[in-house]
Amino acid sequence: MIFEHPEFGGPGGAHEQVDFAADPESGLRAILAVHNTRRGPALGGLRLWRYASGAEALTDALRLSRGMTYKAALADLPLGGGKSVILLEPEQEKTPALMRAMGAAVERLGGRYIAAEDVGASPADMDLMRERTSHVTGLSSGVGDPSPWTAEGVFLCLKAAVRLKLGRDDLSGVRVTVKGLGSVGARLARRLAAAGAALTLADLREEIAASLAAELGGRVCGPDEAVSAPAEVFAPCALGGDLAGEALERLGAPIICGAANNQLGAPEDGARLAAAGALYCPDYLVNAGGLISVARPAIGMDEPAARHPAPPPRSLRPTSPATPRASGAPTAAIADRLAEARFMIA
Repeated sequence: MIFEHPEFGGPGGAHEQVDFAADPESGLRAILAVHNTRRGPALGGLRLWRYASGAEALTDALRLSRGMTYKAALADLPLGGGKSVILLEPEQEKTPALMRAMGAAVERLGGRYIAAEDVGASPADMDLMRERTSHVTGLSSGVGDPSPWTAEGVFLCLKAAVRLKLGRDDLSGVRVTVKGLGSVGARLARRLAAAGAALTLADLREEIAASLAAELGGRVCGPDEAVSAPAEVFAPCALGGDLAGEALERLGAPIICGAANNQLGAPEDGARLAAAGALYCPDYLVNAGGLISVARPAIGMDEPAARHPAPPPRSLRPTSPATPRASGAPTAAIADRLAEARFMIA
């Protein structure tokens, strides 16, 4: 039963709505999860993935939708959190018909959920969905690809973390391991290289990692080795789950700052990192730039306001990790408390 699923309830309260959509003609099989709409409609990306099972897809949708609630609240946006996933068969390709059917599925939620792109989706896909629903953002004629905003936010937070943890005002010679070299991870790696960082790069697609390492003068390691690679900063930018279980015992860097969602396997992992002396930059703070970008049309915010708002929580400028340091609480717990104070009483 969905109500007994461990990710349906839990921190931040139970999900408000979970829809399952199917369209035999296009091959659509999708899950749309709305976690919380107290601050406004639930905005969150659409992920297309070849999941091992429907149960795995459901867990992903539920975890990601809850994370979007926290992300929107911490960024002080008048939005709630949601997420959708399309389950692709092993040989199934993305088609215009599939995306239009997904648009129709979003439309049936009546505006409670606004879709944007995530892994496997693009602004062109949002354009196709727009033919069936107005509840979509990130169009090619609008804000477009949010990955530059996400990468910029990660870069700024990483610089702040290095300043706090290492007392360094620049990144020259700072060793950074970037795992996941998609649109965000590759942009981050180029930004870091330009700032003088020494890069170790990892991706499931070995040829991508090798090519980017040759371009930027970095070295390559395997995805399974990335968490333990000796470095000052570990930047997980893949699908998540890198800071769970025994991986925490192998962590090779004192700073974790990356774009991946759901980096911690469980809430207590944040406390374990703090106890080990590591500075964990909460993922939904660090990667909020993409949400800020695609949220602008929905809330009527222009780009200058997004970059330099008043008050500042919505900005790409990072929230200082000094607050949790002063209180003695793990950074993950502090971020959760700040977000929950906003969306649980909205």
